[in-house]
Amino acid sequence: MCCSLGKPSFPAFVSWFAVAYSKMRTTVLFLAAIGLFVDQGLGARIIQSNDDGWAELYVRSFHDSLNAAGHDVILSCPAENKSGTGSLDVEPAPRRQPCQYNSCPAGSGAIGVDATNPRLNWVNSYPVTAMRYGISTISTQFWNGQLPDLAVSGPNVGSNLWLAVHFSGTVGAAVYAAHEVGVPAIAFSGASDGTLAWNTNPAPTRSLVYGELARRLTDAVLASGKPYLPSDVWLNVNFPEVGDACATADDFKWVLSRINPGLFSAADVEHCGGTRLPTETDVVNADGCYISISVGDASDKTTAPEDKQAVVLGKLKNMLTCLP
Repeated sequence: MCCSLGKPSFPAFVSWFAVAYSKMRTTVLFLAAIGLFVDQGLGARIIQSNDDGWAELYVRSFHDSLNAAGHDVILSCPAENKSGTGSLDVEPAPRRQPCQYNSCPAGSGAIGVDATNPRLNWVNSYPVTAMRYGISTISTQFWNGQLPDLAVSGPNVGSNLWLAVHFSGTVGAAVYAAHEVGVPAIAFSGASDGTLAWNTNPAPTRSLVYGELARRLTDAVLASGKPYLPSDVWLNVNFPEVGDACATADDFKWVLSRINPGLFSAADVEHCGGTRLPTETDVVNADGCYISISVGDASDKTTAPEDKQAVVLGKLKNMLTCLP
């Protein structure tokens, strides 16, 4: 006769219920904190840049999502596509040709602004220069000399993984903010590529989904409280492709990762049963809709040490998952 598992004892049931309730309550409180941050008008000062150009659709979709969430956002991006320019920083020069997608006329000067929205700005130089001008010059007319609470860059059109990180202007802009100014920063990149003008109508799903996902992580970091990130780090975030199986923001899951393989590196933070985090490449190439979040060292664009990873893990643990 087959054995019966029997009924659990009352003390065992109480213990199980207490653990389950605690986990559920922690998750609910975390989500409530994000909602409270937005619903009560506690919008943050956010400076936004990229390397694909100020008139690229991805950066505009993210900008719109941040505005809809109640944040105070200033966009300061290159006047045209400056992908792959890393941390180059050169004073802007007057334009001779129209801006990207004819978004400004020829002869428009060295920096410019959207005629209908003074929070949309271009700088005729590199991504780092655009971020620098956004923080030091453009923002002063709105924030009375206050620094931004957070700097965001992207989403980049295409992934920025491992070696590409060192050449990415999207990463360069975020690293400048974190390392040179001390502003917490996040660089976002999306594997679904193909450039599109800011006024593409209707906006494709990939642009809207990336904008929503980037906004969700931004809100989670802000809701975690000050200091939003450890000093001298940035988060390098890579979204996989948007497609049939990964069609809405709710389809995606977040995974803590590292930038470089780390064969000779010190141990990572203990997470998901080990002390070596998966690489970003492993995460975005895994079956499923997994987003990589790496804690980067802003001094050299490699993976940050275990103690700083641990701080980020503590802040975001309720939204993170493990690879299967």
